[in-house]
Amino acid sequence: MLDAAQPGDEILLASGATFSGNFMLPRKSGDQVIVVRTSAAALPAAGVRTAPQYANVLAKIRSSNTGAALTAAPGAHHWRLENLEFQPNRDGVGDIIVLGGSQSQIDAAQMPHDIVLDRLYIHGDAALGQKRGIALNSGYTEVLNSYISDIKSSEQDSQAIAGWNGRGPFVIENNYLEASGENIMFGGADPSITDLVPRDITIRRNHIARPTAWREGNRWSVKNLLELKNAADVTIDGNVFETHWGGGQPGYAIVFTPRNQDGRAPWSTVDQVRFTNNIVRHVAAGVNISGSDDRYPSGPGRNITIANNLFEDVDGKAWGGPGDFVQVGHGAADVTIEHNTVQHTGRMVSAYGKEPMPRFVFRGNVLRHNAYGVFGDNASPGKVTFERYLPGAVFEHNVIAGGDRARYPGDNQFIAADAFDGLFDAPASGNFRLRTPGVGADLDRIEIASRGGS
Repeated sequence: MLDAAQPGDEILLASGATFSGNFMLPRKSGDQVIVVRTSAAALPAAGVRTAPQYANVLAKIRSSNTGAALTAAPGAHHWRLENLEFQPNRDGVGDIIVLGGSQSQIDAAQMPHDIVLDRLYIHGDAALGQKRGIALNSGYTEVLNSYISDIKSSEQDSQAIAGWNGRGPFVIENNYLEASGENIMFGGADPSITDLVPRDITIRRNHIARPTAWREGNRWSVKNLLELKNAADVTIDGNVFETHWGGGQPGYAIVFTPRNQDGRAPWSTVDQVRFTNNIVRHVAAGVNISGSDDRYPSGPGRNITIANNLFEDVDGKAWGGPGDFVQVGHGAADVTIEHNTVQHTGRMVSAYGKEPMPRFVFRGNVLRHNAYGVFGDNASPGKVTFERYLPGAVFEHNVIAGGDRARYPGDNQFIAADAFDGLFDAPASGNFRLRTPGVGADLDRIEIASRGGS
């Protein structure tokens, strides 16, 4: 059916039918879209996220072996898949959908592009898991309104969505994404295309999580919820990130660290990242930012903004990690952290590495000082850490519960440690709306962003 389809065609797959094999989207001429979808009517409409409850109605695509159920030919374009179920590969091995080559793709012209994956239910085996839901090594691609679950492994990193050899742009919007390793990752392997950096990435209105049941017995390899190792011009807005514990890494839920993974991609960078209007909750630590790879030469980590987010239940003891809000090191430049509301048990800022972090801004946040506040390796909290790691930093208009104000710049408000909860309407029930707005996160803006409003 795929080979015979012509641009503009619609391929209807029978509701509930199973199609077993290793299917490939062929390259066609022209720019009219070919649509492949389930023929049933009682399915989510455009813009509505699908869910497992539709599985009995969806047409099902399943690999007949351990290879991908669906791939795309080099240069394939203008395909749209809607309202389909992709079942696990045999034995839960490998990737379910592969768009673009990992090693064979050595030129941008080989990338599949203009592909939309919309309202797909993609899942690994409940017992065996799956390495990866979607390998995203393509040109322009959208992953929309989909549900990706049971992507988990005890032996290797697993990702709901991962890309390393595609230039984008990428839109990942309104999905449920569940994986044990990194739920979303860009980078992690060296691209085969010289100087390639995945860029123009939008991650918006997703629910990015993993079940707490996966923590029992520590069977699955756990890393983080979102990791950028090679990516530029990234917008991460209006998402919910939740349920992350320390495992294969210390426990930071969000990781922005350039990595020349195997030593063959020294151009790898994390640049121009905007993390805004998100909720991060029930995690072992918040955000880890690095200015360079600590193993191989890399490009810089820089121009990273963390603004107007709610960090709730960042608890090192409960979730097995440091409980820090932000860790920053190795010369990360132009990092701005402003107007966040943070409920955490560790440090406000943990600094490390040999190089200072130029043009660091920490402004308008509401959070606890806890034991160490702003603290760097081999430095005391506050002024000494600023001098050694954050020279010339802007640190102002924050509301800090606890701590010694004499150790910090003057334009901040320090309140008693036990007065923190009194800043909010009902923090015990998860309501962190500030009684006196002006600092911290604007929860109305977060709610609008999560709904897709303006």
